[in-house]
Amino acid sequence: MNERVVIVSGGSRGLGQGIVEALIARGDRVATFSRTRTAFVDGLIERCPERFYWAAVDASDGAQLKAFVTDVYRRFGGIHGLVNNAGVSADQLIAMTTDEEIDRLLDVNLKSVLRLTRDVSRVMMRQKHGSIVTISSIIGTRGFKGAAVYAATKAALDGMTRSVARELGPKAIRVNSIAPGFLETDMTAGIPEAQRAQILRRTPLGRFGGVAEVAALVLFLLGDEAAFITGQTITADGGLTC
Repeated sequence: MNERVVIVSGGSRGLGQGIVEALIARGDRVATFSRTRTAFVDGLIERCPERFYWAAVDASDGAQLKAFVTDVYRRFGGIHGLVNNAGVSADQLIAMTTDEEIDRLLDVNLKSVLRLTRDVSRVMMRQKHGSIVTISSIIGTRGFKGAAVYAATKAALDGMTRSVARELGPKAIRVNSIAPGFLETDMTAGIPEAQRAQILRRTPLGRFGGVAEVAALVLFLLGDEAAFITGQTITADGGLTC
């Protein structure tokens, strides 16, 4: 398929923005959502109005997610790829974590992914074709101080990936996840210098990853070159967990 329709959740900034940019550069039609509109979104709407669609959607609202998927399908006539990228983080020791903070991370990082995957998979099953890529994290397997709830949500995404891959494989729908290490994004910009230096010392490649490097992996898993890969979690962390 020369021109795919791909949904990217949380594509207005950070890693999501990098993924959207790579897909647009490849010639795909891309639909994304976020809570707020950014200058990046405005620029793409102006440059690629026929191949780019954005909507204001609260990822924790299941009704809004379902309406967005329906809108994308009607607008573009199909959905060939889904990138579950939207997520939030929290830096809080488990003993100090509030119920509200637990609910917020579960709603955005886990429940929204389950709902979006469910709604998109229904379209893909009718098409008998599709690829789903979910962004998890090495923190889901390695753990990190102050990130217990975040780690729990990311570990759950890898388990979801393996289960959904078994369910959807007979329909020619592939499901994989990517577990990035530490990337140069807004989410890691606030890491204290001492902690940053410690991470770099433990990383064989000696640096944080780039958004474009993970975006390239997303494009590979969405494409036909990865036609025999499903149910896998691929780690991209510069060797930190090796």
